[in-house]
Amino acid sequence: MMKRIQILLIVMLCSTGVFAAVKDNVLITNDYLVVKYNFKARDLEVTYKNGNKSFLKKVIPNGIDGTVTKTNASSVIFGKGNALIFTTADGGSISFTLYAAQPFLFVNQTIKNAGNGTVDIEKLNPVSFSVDLNQPTSRLKTLGTGGLLAADKNPGSYVFLTTVDPVTRNGVVAGWLTNEKGSGVLFSGVKNNLVEIKTQIDYGRFRLAAGAKEATETLVIGYFADARIGEEKFADAIAKQQRIKLMPRSAVYCTWYSEINGGAGTESETIKLAGFIKDQLKPFGLGVLQIDDEWQAGGKYAGPRRGFDRVDPKGGYPDGMTKTAEAIKENGLTAGIWWMPFSRNHQDPEYKDRQHWFAKRLNGKPYETSWGGTSLDLTNPEVQNHVSYVAKKMQSWGYDYFKMDGLWTGTVTEQVYINDGYKNDSIGNCQPLFNPFKTQIEAYRDGLKLIRNATGKDMFLSGCCVSQNMRSFGPSMGLVNSMRIGPDFNHDGESIRTGVIRASRLYFLNGRVWWNDPDPSMIRESGKSTADGAAGGIGSLTRARLLPSFVAVSAQFFLSSDWLPNLPSDRLEIMKRCMASHTGTARPVDAFDKSLPSIWLATDKKTGTSRNVVGLYNWETSTQKIGTTLSRAGLMDKTTYYAFDFWANKPLRNMIGSIEGELPAESCQIIALRAKSNHPVVVSTSQHVSQGMIDLLKEDWKNNTLSGTSKLIAGDSYEMRIAGLNDGGNWKLNKAAIVGSTEGISIDILPQSEKGWARVVIKSKESKQVSWTLKFIK
Repeated sequence: MMKRIQILLIVMLCSTGVFAAVKDNVLITNDYLVVKYNFKARDLEVTYKNGNKSFLKKVIPNGIDGTVTKTNASSVIFGKGNALIFTTADGGSISFTLYAAQPFLFVNQTIKNAGNGTVDIEKLNPVSFSVDLNQPTSRLKTLGTGGLLAADKNPGSYVFLTTVDPVTRNGVVAGWLTNEKGSGVLFSGVKNNLVEIKTQIDYGRFRLAAGAKEATETLVIGYFADARIGEEKFADAIAKQQRIKLMPRSAVYCTWYSEINGGAGTESETIKLAGFIKDQLKPFGLGVLQIDDEWQAGGKYAGPRRGFDRVDPKGGYPDGMTKTAEAIKENGLTAGIWWMPFSRNHQDPEYKDRQHWFAKRLNGKPYETSWGGTSLDLTNPEVQNHVSYVAKKMQSWGYDYFKMDGLWTGTVTEQVYINDGYKNDSIGNCQPLFNPFKTQIEAYRDGLKLIRNATGKDMFLSGCCVSQNMRSFGPSMGLVNSMRIGPDFNHDGESIRTGVIRASRLYFLNGRVWWNDPDPSMIRESGKSTADGAAGGIGSLTRARLLPSFVAVSAQFFLSSDWLPNLPSDRLEIMKRCMASHTGTARPVDAFDKSLPSIWLATDKKTGTSRNVVGLYNWETSTQKIGTTLSRAGLMDKTTYYAFDFWANKPLRNMIGSIEGELPAESCQIIALRAKSNHPVVVSTSQHVSQGMIDLLKEDWKNNTLSGTSKLIAGDSYEMRIAGLNDGGNWKLNKAAIVGSTEGISIDILPQSEKGWARVVIKSKESKQVSWTLKFIK
């Protein structure tokens, strides 16, 4: 007879070496950490070697029987290390492992069913521990998916939880490295004047046969002098574990929110739009045109129609989807399409004889949720064939970019939109799946793998969206190329801040685990979307620059959904300067100071020249002073920096020690900073708000000559802003020249109007790399 039980903790590690039982304090160590087990107290303590700081106390593995062994360990992914392995009364184990090259303590579980019948595991609570940062808990914060909160006010976080001292940025990063079969969450509280962290893996239903033993999810914990670096290291570890190799991305146009031709658009207008993008915006980085909901056939029941293998005969694409895809590709763009892969409508007549395709609630009814429709049982071979068939068919129409919505339906859980912090979604409130030994999370991951296998490695899979139910957050990692990390634009009432809030707290995943998609950067002045009234106009040009500038400096996923042909030139100019993505490092300076950071630093040193851009963002509806010390930002506090304000198109006073601006309501300043030299240097370029990170490929100074190579866009005036004419001598720009053929290329020195600065403009009839020299005399 089935038993529904809760197993607290039993873990094991695959390891090598000799096992030796111990009855006194025992420790393991690597270059970062020391882990000591106190035999008498039956707990562990973890010390950060650099500074000899004990940062984890009362690390309590639940359910151990007191026997511990120390052994060598080996991982195909993380290399060699050493471990402490504890046994449990029912024959399982728990291990704590340090790998030589990793700054984290790895906690692994293996559970064993020592009974005579199959057990049904609802959740596990593997380990608890206390964080000691040598500060009062009232000064500390926890940052997780639910936001930046006091430890005793955090509702719980999916995948990761950072405990941090905002003043020093010292912090402990804990996170679930895997979410293969269960959904890992973490909870915080305050106990004995320390922050207490409790871990949990939610399964809903995890069936284990009699005598079976199985590994569960992996938890990692580490201490970092700067917790931002710790979060980035955590993302790197996930990428390593999942063997993630990110696909290149370009900016995307999505039809959904458009004030004209919104929703799915129409065949004729989408084809016209493709031509417009090719002529006006493709050279600046807009490479995908994605058709959204309302193109597909099927009955209208709970939410969108779900006949994704055929086109609505009364919709905007009477000739089918292939003609439009071909037109998009003929214009040099990638064709994208929206669908919901893991749900259908059980009421639709076409599923009358396929009711066994659907997951069932405990009462036997099809598992239907508001807007989500009815969850498919992804363990059913017939369903698997169907999902694979639909994916292949849509691809055969010519679409190489899938926007996959309503992904939570594949986890067979409730819709809890909008979801950030932990909420009870009653995971497990369904009957066993077709394959009863598959968990809901495992079935979901299998579904994503099915789509990848059906369409191949070149299909760009964009997930949408974790805020519908955060159960799809961790289990999607390694299986999608981008992920909407927040709800639809303004659906939380935060207007332009909706995506920025989530993109900021999850910034460390971007470019490591996937590309963070904060939803489209609206720039139109007025008007509401025909598809969604929540997406209205932005208003002033200053406000329109705010969100695109954030996306560009933070190097996240750029999307547009305004009707582009109707945008005035000054709004199109915003897109041109923000769509492309730099490949430097971008971090929020005040990540632990406020829920919505207002200062970002982007740095790129790949060409040997350090290029720095500081973004100051006023998200408030009143004027704010925003600033920081340069050392806090990550720059040198005793170094003088030349400064150039991109949107104001003017040099600023030299910066030393700090940077500050008084910003009007909902506005930004994007400032390039270049360390002062004794000769002229390029501080800023006009092509992109990153001001040289993308386009300035090389820069050298030799024999009073500044030379370099720039990547130009056809017809675009490329301006270099050069500072230092009054430093190391009174320099005068005497001659500017193109190296090699000058056909179709012009270079001009603009009249000098700014003390100590010069401007040079290059223009090319073709998009190409151009080398140039600027000769200076004293």
